[in-house]
Amino acid sequence: MTAEAPKSLPVALDAMGGDHGAAPNVEGAVLAARAGVSVVLVGDRVKLHAELGKHAGSAALPIEVVEATDVIGMDEHASDVRRRTQASINVATRLVKEGRASAAVSMGHSGATMASALLTLGRIGGVERPAILTHLPARGGFTTLLDVGANADVKASYYAQWARLASVYLRVVEDRENPTVGLLSIGEEDHKGSALVLEAHALLRELHGQGINFHGNVEGRDIFRNTTDIVVTDGFTGNVVLKLAEGEAKVLFGWVKEALGSSLKTKLGGLLVRGALRGLAERMDPSTYGASLLIGVRGLAFIGHGSADARAVKNALLRAARAHESSLIPRLEAAFQAQH
Repeated sequence: MTAEAPKSLPVALDAMGGDHGAAPNVEGAVLAARAGVSVVLVGDRVKLHAELGKHAGSAALPIEVVEATDVIGMDEHASDVRRRTQASINVATRLVKEGRASAAVSMGHSGATMASALLTLGRIGGVERPAILTHLPARGGFTTLLDVGANADVKASYYAQWARLASVYLRVVEDRENPTVGLLSIGEEDHKGSALVLEAHALLRELHGQGINFHGNVEGRDIFRNTTDIVVTDGFTGNVVLKLAEGEAKVLFGWVKEALGSSLKTKLGGLLVRGALRGLAERMDPSTYGASLLIGVRGLAFIGHGSADARAVKNALLRAARAHESSLIPRLEAAFQAQH
């Protein structure tokens, strides 16, 4: 039986969030709208209309503006979402809750985005804690890693829930049939790892074949080898892996550029490989994936980099629209209901 096609809804963008304010958010929304995604810009109406006015033809695009009189700054506390009801992120997640938007996307305060999504949307039944799911470029494509920052302290049961969530996500959004799951550890052998990892390993092994295709332990290097489609770990470790990967990619690419510019001969060689290097840079650029999904809440919420440019915003909006069109939330809920 095929799932009913979801109602077409715009994506709500916290247009005031991020290091650079409204400008890259509005530009990204214009790019996404030109690609066929309807967008609701949430924030200061006057500022947002002024930004939209800078983009020729934007008045004819499927973009609307919803007023939010407050914004939670990058240096403020995530707990502020409880009392600041008119903050742009709260207005965006409420639009999702009320069925007026398909997803909430923010390049702003990640902690505030998580808190707002959890408070406003709640959790999927059977999920103790949501996780941040991201893609890292790997051999042959990408590896899906979670958690990358939502939960520093975890229980073994979280790993199993995240493995199930990520498996459903890859099946319905990325067309990965029966994706494999690896547990991040300090060795491939079953007996390697902390007491928590050993407990999680036993639980995942027990659930193998019940909606989870458990491969076993994987090491850090396996993430980039694409040994498994999914790698699960705690949010502390996952965030370190993510930031290390992004930092190393920038440094390595810098070294390549330096080497190619070191002499006339290498400069000529650089001209010959420029196209290939551009493709490589795009694969390594975090803005290619746009934003990370907060998976496990009863609604779509995406968290991007504070330093996001218009391209990252556009790609985040496209990802959010695709997740909605795939009926991701109903499919996740169905997967957990089937376990009870």
